[in-house]
Amino acid sequence: MSQYFYTILLIFTLITLIQCGKQFRLGRSKGGNLGAPAGGENQKIHDLPPKQWFKQKLDHFSATDTRIWKQRYFVNESFYDFNNPGPVFLMIGGEGPADARWMVKGAWIEYAKIFKAMCIQLEHRYYGESHPTTDISTKNLQYLSSQQALADLAYFINKMNDKYKFNKQVKWVAFGGSYPGSLAAWLRLKYPHLVHACISSSGPLLAKVNFMEYYQVVVNALREKTGGEECVTQLKLAHQQIKSMMKTDPETVEKEFRVCKPFSKASKNDIKNFYNSIADDFAGLVQYNEDNRMSADMRYKNLTINTVCQMITEPSGKPAYRKLAAFNSIILEKSNQTCLDYSYDNMIEELRNVTWGSEGARQWMYQTCTEFGFYQTSSGEVEVFGDFFPLSFFIQQCQDVFGPKFDAGFVSEVADSTNNCYGGLTIGVKRVAYVHGSVDPWHALGMTTTEEEDAPAIFIKGTAHCANMYPPSASDSAQLVEARTEIRQYLELWLNLP
Repeated sequence: MSQYFYTILLIFTLITLIQCGKQFRLGRSKGGNLGAPAGGENQKIHDLPPKQWFKQKLDHFSATDTRIWKQRYFVNESFYDFNNPGPVFLMIGGEGPADARWMVKGAWIEYAKIFKAMCIQLEHRYYGESHPTTDISTKNLQYLSSQQALADLAYFINKMNDKYKFNKQVKWVAFGGSYPGSLAAWLRLKYPHLVHACISSSGPLLAKVNFMEYYQVVVNALREKTGGEECVTQLKLAHQQIKSMMKTDPETVEKEFRVCKPFSKASKNDIKNFYNSIADDFAGLVQYNEDNRMSADMRYKNLTINTVCQMITEPSGKPAYRKLAAFNSIILEKSNQTCLDYSYDNMIEELRNVTWGSEGARQWMYQTCTEFGFYQTSSGEVEVFGDFFPLSFFIQQCQDVFGPKFDAGFVSEVADSTNNCYGGLTIGVKRVAYVHGSVDPWHALGMTTTEEEDAPAIFIKGTAHCANMYPPSASDSAQLVEARTEIRQYLELWLNLP
């Protein structure tokens, strides 16, 4: 065969690998849960601060391990007055690449203008361009943990204090959304002498292996946003019809849901993955409902709970499963997928890739298997989605990707250890604002009521994941506007404290 043929074959294989795989896995979007802020799409590259590199320790908990690596960070000094120093705002990176557009857009930038803060964003180890090891083999991933990430932040803060010659009166305030929202609260807990206050947005503080509440919130969000039961009823009916047709007429389901291979060639795990995939369509819709993130394609900007539920409930004479399939087609097109790849083996093969070409899915899965669990099982909403992806399905993924020792007992033990380390929902820390939205499924593992004095919980009715962090929009609800004002007032209060 010619070299030309091999080149074409390689390109086709790469395209297939890029397009296959779930776009939404373990409650995480490709590239991480915090999207780019709206408005940043018009920002020219030369307007953004350049990336900088910090010499970071590989293992903070071994005095004899002196290995170092380069960690990426960004700085915006444009609001800062070095003659009359204000606070330093630190945005914590998470389970995806750090994005320079956050250095010029977002609610924290509006606060920075008010308080004349310096803004710094530090990328999380093992994500984006911050590569501590030569690859992401299971052996090398032993240095990927929330505790190492917190130690990275503490070491970084000390070095930045030295670099900029900050005096002891300069106060650091940490910001984070989603997993970094948890890190922000934990940073204040573990290193209170370095961090004066923090804003923890959409942070799941409780490590829970069987996160069955996730889909319960998804279903409740449909009721809350539509003001009725009809959308849930139609979604339930669609899944019942699919379940029935898989036995009697699987070819029609194949065609309607545009699957990549026939069900006759599917394994039991493939079928579980199929049901998990079509449930994920709604999970992703709910988790990011109506937020003001940057959209690469404006055609999908209006993809909300209400517009999709309207499509699902319209009296068109179409059966419920076909309406759900139409929504699935929109999701496939949005993610540039030609067909729904529900192959379990393909998914596992992708997650076994130990090269740095990965976008972060393997790393995040490692953290769920070794620290958090967070598995969005079907066992909480069996009536709506069916019980096709129970906890055992996710535990098997841990074992198939990382090895047999990562069994149910192991994952349960590490989740308990995480809660012992940070306190779960009994975390005792002050000058932390916990911000959550009622539509965001992650709020079920977060602080939604004020338990500690000077540690307020701000629960925003009707908003989704990290909604308060995105730039203000004319379409923001009164509750969201009020929450941003409340956060600013707490920052003002805390920054005036010694």
